Amino acid sequence: MNKKTVLVTGGAGFVGSHLCRALLSRGNRVICMDNFFTGRMQNVQELRENPDFELITHDVTLPYSFYVDEIFNLACPASPPHYQRDPIATYKTSIFGAIHALELADKWHAKVFQASTSEVYGDAQVHPQPESYWGNVNPHGIRSCYDEGKRGAETLFFDYHRQHGTRIKIVRIFNTYGPRMNPEDGRVVSNFIMQALRNEDITVYGTGKQTRSFCYVDDLVRGFLCLMDSDDTVTGPVNMGNPGEFTMLELAEKVIKLTGSKSKLVFKPLPGDDPKQRRPDISLAGELFSWKPEIMLEEGLKRTIEYFKTVL
Repeated sequence: MNKKTVLVTGGAGFVGSHLCRALLSRGNRVICMDNFFTGRMQNVQELRENPDFELITHDVTLPYSFYVDEIFNLACPASPPHYQRDPIATYKTSIFGAIHALELADKWHAKVFQASTSEVYGDAQVHPQPESYWGNVNPHGIRSCYDEGKRGAETLFFDYHRQHGTRIKIVRIFNTYGPRMNPEDGRVVSNFIMQALRNEDITVYGTGKQTRSFCYVDDLVRGFLCLMDSDDTVTGPVNMGNPGEFTMLELAEKVIKLTGSKSKLVFKPLPGDDPKQRRPDISLAGELFSWKPEIMLEEGLKRTIEYFKTVL
């Protein structure tokens, strides 16, 4: 009776499955909801043996209702090939998914957490990006189904908070990687590692000089829990990511070195609206709850490469 009941939407996804494990290790009862558009059963298969874990197959664009103490709303395709496969469904997932999570939180006076994204900053003209920056987003480009969907979800969270007093938490996630990434999800870390392990050409878009910051998934989940545990006056948004900044060429070279691959680099045109720079200002997370990433890129890549070797 003393266990908290925690809902994780998108719980069978890459980040969601790590979060489910962390919540179970804390002694919570975890309800994992996923429609398996991008989530994978193997990510949570062994968790189904835990009596405190429940898996529900459901699409968050449709209403649902049951008792919860906390909600982590992670449901949404997060890699461009996946969210561009059905952009209307992606946008509906962000907007209706937010509404249904907020309505359920209101019903039980539960805390509700929104997994937002660094994509709300678009092709940023401020570097690094602080939470106060409003962004530079193309509202009708090929990435806007995701970018504007997440921006709209943040709007809904703050409007529910102001109008209904809903207990909200918002995090803006920067590039994250680690075990249980989908090897075919089209993200740069998984692409480079899989191509390197297969000794295939590594595909670099544009000149390869565009930058990203890569956060290991364990650090990110630890940050989620810090934010959710914080006082109700702390709503966010809070940036979470690793401020170490690397070009795509630097990342490719690290992956080739760590895998011992014979891969060569090949260059292709840069996709539309692809941000040129991406690096989080994480000073707010440090001030609020002393959070900062602990696992640096080379160590995180080694762990991720070992996982992908088991996939192959």
